[in-house]
Amino acid sequence: MPSMVQSDIAANLARVERRISEACAGTGRRRDEITLVAVSKTRSAEQIRSAYRCGLRHFGENRIEEAETKVPELRTDFADDPATWHMVGHVQSRKAKRAATLADVIHSVDSLRLARRLDRFAAQTGKRLPILIEVNVSGEASKYGYPAWDATTTAAFVSQAREFEALTHLQILGLMTMAPIVANPELARPVFRQLVCVRDALRDQAPFSAWSELSMGMTDDFEVAIEEGATMVRIGRAIFGPRPHQEEGF
Repeated sequence: MPSMVQSDIAANLARVERRISEACAGTGRRRDEITLVAVSKTRSAEQIRSAYRCGLRHFGENRIEEAETKVPELRTDFADDPATWHMVGHVQSRKAKRAATLADVIHSVDSLRLARRLDRFAAQTGKRLPILIEVNVSGEASKYGYPAWDATTTAAFVSQAREFEALTHLQILGLMTMAPIVANPELARPVFRQLVCVRDALRDQAPFSAWSELSMGMTDDFEVAIEEGATMVRIGRAIFGPRPHQEEGF
């Protein structure tokens, strides 16, 4: 019999899936265009196992140290039908080796220095590591990522992004951004639109990648993000419930 935790997650997930499907239907998109990343930071291994039993296969961790306590064990548990582990939080360059070893996808590559270190460690392990480049399109000083909130900063970022082509052990999937936390999700729409503009500039001027993935949208604004073109949404609270100590985002 499912536990109370699993029953709650199943009910929450059903609501999230309905919201995703409605957002897709409203803009003529297919549900299978969207990857749902369940943000499992601060969640126990048992909560993640419950979410896995509900059908989730993509999980997002925020901190290397926390992920190291959970991911290896859960990889073993899920060996017959592996989950994909996404690193969605800021990665310090000095922790690049641990991130490259632990994560299947890294959303938060915010500097060429970090990218070069990830490329080197991916080469050592003989894999090609999928990454997204983090872009700050809101202009908030508190946000990580390459500045790209207007024509000038976008042009500078696109020029720098060309240097990623030389990193042959990284697979550049696309872009990630963090929108401001706002009471009305409509206020986040211009941020998501700006990320699409940045993606389009990259496709035109740095076409070594398809730049197909846009990781944007969290619990409070993911429908708007989907309407604006998100292909990955990072959702925690709407699936797992509130955290004891509420943190920004997800």
